[in-house]
Amino acid sequence: MNISINQISFNIVKNIIQNTDKLQLKVKKGALDCTIIDAGINTPGSIEAGLLISEVCLGGLGRVSITPSNFHDNSTIMQISIHSAHPVLACLGSQYAGWSLSSGDFFSLGSGPVRSIAQKEEIFNYLKYTDNYEETVTILEVDKEPPKEIVQKVSEDCKIKSKNLVFILTPTTSVAGNIQVVARVLEVAIHKVHELGFPLERIESGFGTAPLPPLGKNFVSAMGRTNDSIIYGGTVQLLVNGPEDELINLAKDLPSSNSKDYGKTFKKIFEEYNQDFYKIDGSLFSPAKVIINSKESGKVYNSGSINKEIIKSSFES
Repeated sequence: MNISINQISFNIVKNIIQNTDKLQLKVKKGALDCTIIDAGINTPGSIEAGLLISEVCLGGLGRVSITPSNFHDNSTIMQISIHSAHPVLACLGSQYAGWSLSSGDFFSLGSGPVRSIAQKEEIFNYLKYTDNYEETVTILEVDKEPPKEIVQKVSEDCKIKSKNLVFILTPTTSVAGNIQVVARVLEVAIHKVHELGFPLERIESGFGTAPLPPLGKNFVSAMGRTNDSIIYGGTVQLLVNGPEDELINLAKDLPSSNSKDYGKTFKKIFEEYNQDFYKIDGSLFSPAKVIINSKESGKVYNSGSINKEIIKSSFES
């Protein structure tokens, strides 16, 4: 594919930097002369910022918006809607938080188009996509700036001068952070498709929606609500090529209800595993409901359902 997701997304980044006051963001120089965009640590951030950052996460290959929710209760009236004509590259080549970045007491899973330059994850052997643009952006779900060791690592791994690196910081307890996590509803579905061994090249386009939760009072609460939004409230529709029996099985296997950990709020599951994220059954990270549209036959196969009871418990607790 002869497109640079870093070049495309960096145009969005430039727009963000030029409108920091409007978006209630702060921009400053960080370690080693990198650029830091604070989207919710020492500034309120905004809904508009969250939408733009979500599109940066997608490498500029997807659109994210807020629309009226089909889940009506007393805790939320809106939902995140996302679509992409390049869902595999947008979601797995950019948006997926798969690059482990740690130094001392700092840890975060880096996401964004930077990953396609760094090439530090196994998924890129499958995608066979690499980018070599001279500027790049990393999105981190953190409440503090990355230290110079992290900036240096990203610079060296990408072979890009640190002055050409941008880090967008989106704590989950912020408005922008809340939005950009829920905007991953399509990504978790695409990742689950890959984990199931279904050929990703058969996916032509994708749509996703998930209710926008109220902000959590702390990291654990916010993480719980955003994950519950996807796991129990998310819906994804994929246009897929392939034999009908394989599409039927894909629809059946994709929803989060197939997980052994399904049935409790994410916060409760997280606490039961002593806050060890990696002990949670990986198959839980999937939308509640999936719709598979066969391109060949036009038939539609769906599986799973919205769990309003758990969403209500999560959002109102």
